[in-house]
Amino acid sequence: MASVVVNGGASYAPVEVSVPLPKAPRTDINLRLHDNGPNITLFLTTSTPDASSSVPLGSLVYAMPNMATPSQPLSTPLFTHSATLDFTTRLSKVLARRTGKPIYVSSSMSFANAGMGGTVEEEMEGFKLVVQVVMDLLNKQKQ
Repeated sequence: MASVVVNGGASYAPVEVSVPLPKAPRTDINLRLHDNGPNITLFLTTSTPDASSSVPLGSLVYAMPNMATPSQPLSTPLFTHSATLDFTTRLSKVLARRTGKPIYVSSSMSFANAGMGGTVEEEMEGFKLVVQVVMDLLNKQKQ
């Protein structure tokens, strides 16, 4: 059972969504989003039907809007895993800027199973998809 937190006028239960990774139909991006009013938490991972091993924890990054320079959010890694740190940092900054709220982003996403083995283009498509899905979910919760 999902718990509902009432804080700062928001009372949203966490939302869990699975979307297919672009150009890799057997790989899904799994996300868990929780907007509890003053801040947002987002957990990301990828999964495949034939995955037999466990996935590393990934990175956890905190980002918040920069009131002095709104186009440059501030961020700090709280837990690092070198393979996911850059993606997680970039994602947390984009979402902090777009939402205007502090956000915790945890990601253990892997693009190794994507069609071309995890190229920059595939990673950027996944990045754009996550931003689009998260913003759509947050906008839907506001209504």
